[in-house]
Amino acid sequence: MVETGYECYPVQYLKMVGPRRFALLKKLGIKTVKDLLYHFPREYRERTVKPSSACAHGEQATLQGRVLGVSELNPRPGLWVTRVQIQEPGGYFIAVWFNQRYIKKMLASGSRIQVTGKIERRFGEVQLLVTDYELLDGETRAPQSGLIPVYPLTEQLSQRLMRSLVSLALDEWLPHIHDFLPPEIRQKFSLPDLASALRQIHFPAVEKEAIRARKRFIFEELFLLQLLLALRRRQNTRRMKPHRYHDRRNLVESFLSSLPFTLTDAQQQAWEEIKADMDAPWPMNRLLQGDVGAGKTVVSTLALLRAVGSGLQGALMVPTEILAEQHYLTLSRDLAPLGIEVGLLSGSMKKKEREKILSGLASGEIPLVVGTQALIQEKVQFKALALVVIDEQHRFGVRQRAKLQYKGHCPDVLVMTATPIPRTLALTLYGDLEVSTISQLPPGRQPVQTYVLPSSYLPRVYGLVQREVEKGGQAYVVCPLVEESEKIDVRAAVELVEELSRGPLAGCRIGLLHGRLKPGEKEEVMEAFRTGQIQVLVTTTVVEVGVDVPTATVMVILDADRFGLAQLHQLRGRVGRGKARSYCILISDSNTEEARFRLQAMTSTTDGFALAEKDLQLRGPGEFAGTRQSGLPEFKVADLIRDWRALQLAREEAVALIKKDPELKAPEHRLLAREMRIRFGEKAGYLDIG
Repeated sequence: MVETGYECYPVQYLKMVGPRRFALLKKLGIKTVKDLLYHFPREYRERTVKPSSACAHGEQATLQGRVLGVSELNPRPGLWVTRVQIQEPGGYFIAVWFNQRYIKKMLASGSRIQVTGKIERRFGEVQLLVTDYELLDGETRAPQSGLIPVYPLTEQLSQRLMRSLVSLALDEWLPHIHDFLPPEIRQKFSLPDLASALRQIHFPAVEKEAIRARKRFIFEELFLLQLLLALRRRQNTRRMKPHRYHDRRNLVESFLSSLPFTLTDAQQQAWEEIKADMDAPWPMNRLLQGDVGAGKTVVSTLALLRAVGSGLQGALMVPTEILAEQHYLTLSRDLAPLGIEVGLLSGSMKKKEREKILSGLASGEIPLVVGTQALIQEKVQFKALALVVIDEQHRFGVRQRAKLQYKGHCPDVLVMTATPIPRTLALTLYGDLEVSTISQLPPGRQPVQTYVLPSSYLPRVYGLVQREVEKGGQAYVVCPLVEESEKIDVRAAVELVEELSRGPLAGCRIGLLHGRLKPGEKEEVMEAFRTGQIQVLVTTTVVEVGVDVPTATVMVILDADRFGLAQLHQLRGRVGRGKARSYCILISDSNTEEARFRLQAMTSTTDGFALAEKDLQLRGPGEFAGTRQSGLPEFKVADLIRDWRALQLAREEAVALIKKDPELKAPEHRLLAREMRIRFGEKAGYLDIG
């Protein structure tokens, strides 16, 4: 039995676990003894047993005694009260259960019991309204007082049973559990060994033990993840790419000299880092992040031009058709003087157009293509794909990124995200990538002035819009999203256009952009707005990313409390792209604490990195990153916000260890390599470790 290892030993073979209990445990993700022991308490309750005579009315208390008798009352339909008289030294008390009639069958006269709950002194007797109980002479093995673990459970599993199972598993398996964390790391951070930590996290004698054990498991989770990412980075350097870059056509220099501005220091630094990666013998894996309007697109265009100038191909994948159209038009316009043909590939293209693009990519006639997820379909083949740029990475899953990589033979990959990523998330979500950050905005940009106003101020706000339009500016008015139905969104937006046309903005040319328009129709509206034919654009949030209209100076967001912080910041980023003063007006009548926090954050800073940290704080890592899609692991004990220092230490240790033992082949790392394979399964499968 022991040779199997607790990681593989089925929990149903434990005493007290029959088929029914096993089915319940499986609902909690518990299939093996290791799963059971890693199902940690969510909290602890102090349970010091004392006599009922020492308890005050309303106090939470734990009492013990022997059952004298059980009675049932049914004072009204749907309510059953079970009263159990319990004898204790020096007297007796009444334990009370509501609507738990099975209790009567379980409590035989004379059996010993421990009960926890709220004390009530009424009608001359002491009653305890039971929240938890423990039979003291049955199959239960859990401790009876002190710090009692409280577990996350599913229906029909009791705390008492879970404590008994964990206690049983610890007794049976602890002598056979060997620690995989290297002793020098445990020593350096004063972490308990695995067996002690498991005992202490489940049944701590004092609170300090629980804290120490939890510290160990937090570090363990973060360290193993960082080890996986360090191994991935190392694995990447072992793959050799077949292509080399020689920009014989001098496209990069020609493009730079055509720009009406010079690169900022931050852009130049990012470009140097990308060039160095492109010159390396192994494929680039880099994240380029920056705030809204920081100029990431220019830098990624330089990388694409370097590929095209070397006789190779580049691909830019974006999340939406409207964004693909925008990038396609911008690149076609900017690169036409250089004689570069740009292709566009999206799901809604006509068959004939699509086949022409596919043929051009396969033959190499089209050196540069912009597309949506249509780029990762099987039929899409490239002649010499050398560089993949993925824009707005947080909208794509990890698998999609990999699929596009496989279109070329070890292509260089540059991931761009317009939403700044908090450092802790960057180390986990993108921990296998190198990171370039453009934190500096181009010169001449004025910070957008942001105001939060109630809806009663709307007439004045529309007055501001009117004045800006008269000065040659343009404005966005964003309608809130009604999640239940896109049709309702469209109707609300149409009604708003009619209301504004008849009333406060009667003299303005107003357009409408919403999610139910066809891609071609959306592009027509955006083109009319870009060229100034439309002065005020009423829109749903399809406008949030990548739309660039330098003359837009006002962003009005209705019911702004319905939008997330990242969304609000992205929307604000659509104005302030020229040199004129710009405004973002957040209309909200909400008084909820969360809405106030978000909207005040928007007025307190225009720094996307600071806002990203606040958003992470507000929403938590899972919701911020979209856990399932993003590949962010679901931690049992670690918290990326609270434990950011531990994350950085774990990363440093992982990097140092892989530098010393790149394949975890050293005898002292044998258990660590085994744990990596068990814990990460397929994710670690392609790594040559241990």
